[in-house]
Amino acid sequence: MKKELLMGTALVSTLGAASVAEAVSATMSGNHQTGMEFDSPTGGTDTNAQINDNNFTVSLSETTDGGMTISSSFKLMDENGSAGDLDAGFTLAFTDGSKLDVLNAGNASGSHAISVPGSAGAEGVATTSVNQAQTGLDFMATSTVLGVEYHTASDFMADGMKMSFSASTDSGAAATTTYRVDSHFAIGATYVTDLGDSAVTVGGGYSASEGSKTSTAVTNDDGGFHVGLSAVTGDLTVAVGFADGNLGGVNSAAAGVGEVDGDVTKAGVKYVSGDLTFNVGFTSADAKDNTAGSSGGSDDSKDVTSASISYAVASGVTAILGYTSLEASNEGAATDDGSAWYIGANMAF
Repeated sequence: MKKELLMGTALVSTLGAASVAEAVSATMSGNHQTGMEFDSPTGGTDTNAQINDNNFTVSLSETTDGGMTISSSFKLMDENGSAGDLDAGFTLAFTDGSKLDVLNAGNASGSHAISVPGSAGAEGVATTSVNQAQTGLDFMATSTVLGVEYHTASDFMADGMKMSFSASTDSGAAATTTYRVDSHFAIGATYVTDLGDSAVTVGGGYSASEGSKTSTAVTNDDGGFHVGLSAVTGDLTVAVGFADGNLGGVNSAAAGVGEVDGDVTKAGVKYVSGDLTFNVGFTSADAKDNTAGSSGGSDDSKDVTSASISYAVASGVTAILGYTSLEASNEGAATDDGSAWYIGANMAF
């Protein structure tokens, strides 16, 4: 017993000394956003609620003698008790400017989706759970945690070009009646150039996944493509994007919903004038949802118009006034239309 105690003491002492002498560099960042949302659904009852968005992230990094940087990060639990992002992997940044994400690396297609301006507020009009119209350009970019993503250095193959490649494999979980993604591969690219006085960014990606379930197999697994363009001229940003793809596993409890074929068109404008930032965005989304293994389906849609005004009150403190209007239909019938306001503030560090 004495030997075990001595060995244990020595091990703890060694690890403790190593942690002090060879500690990685750590930085902290996050934000606290809180405000009130006022929701006015058509044909429904007006409601209001406090909306919080609290994030606290710890980033860790260290550089080897050979110049390679090893980094990771995790998001801590917020004050409302919801779990943070604790499943981050590692990023290896090489001396030539390329990077490799290892474990829970994500999807290379989604990494190159163009950011399209919209309201900076936290407002939204709730829709029925069976409305499967998707509003993000990367809605089909799925992956598993057992994956990697490689990012090339800048000016890959051409000046202003960057690309990513990703792949993931089976998570090891047993197949059930709930659809799961077993594997994926994806490619994405971003090209940046100058056109007169404007900085133009073109982004796009393609993703294909395979999934499984113990009941009826789906007709189409997750997958599809997106393209987008953003132009910045001084304080003005204009962006557009389009996506088309499938979701093989919606896993909705509603009858008739098992897989989705959808497309999304987005456009937005942002203008900065001193301490004020003005955002306007529009999204048009359509989808056909089907039972697993079938095709055709009925039409769902969402047309979302949003706008916001943000004011920089002080360093890191921004006041936000946002508005969103929604027109939606499910199975071809109008439903869940309405509008919402948001007033709040964000404090970032």
